[in-house]
Amino acid sequence: MSGFTHFDEHGNAYMVDVSDKDITRRTATAQGTICVSREVMDAVIGRSIRKGDVYTVAQVAGIMGTKRTSELIPMCHPVSLTNAKITFETDEESCAITAFCTAVTDGKTGVEMEALTGVTVALLTIYDMCKAIDKRMLIRDVHLIEKTGGKSGIFRY
Repeated sequence: MSGFTHFDEHGNAYMVDVSDKDITRRTATAQGTICVSREVMDAVIGRSIRKGDVYTVAQVAGIMGTKRTSELIPMCHPVSLTNAKITFETDEESCAITAFCTAVTDGKTGVEMEALTGVTVALLTIYDMCKAIDKRMLIRDVHLIEKTGGKSGIFRY
């Protein structure tokens, strides 16, 4: 199993030991997009979704998702986040909403998974809130766009 960091020489899964790693400031930003119909876009912009303000609810859900990441991903370390932020860019013309999630910690392991989870939960929340209007929404292009800190340094997509 060489090359895989979550398996020992016998193929047994384990959480990577980060005990000897230095504590550094670590950040990660992820993004993803949901494509919606014109009817959904108009309802989101017009704040006429029955379940509430889509952007506010999705922001809160995404932040909650960052804090629950280690409960969802088996080998992910619990991380003490110092900040989590969800923002959106709306492209009304193409009926697309792009979500961004930035997670920050001072710790021994990175927060890429927290950022990816946060953006995904935010997008899923948009889907959930809008599905009564139209279920034909497409979540796409969820990916890490930047990470800083730790031994590997800076990553930019």
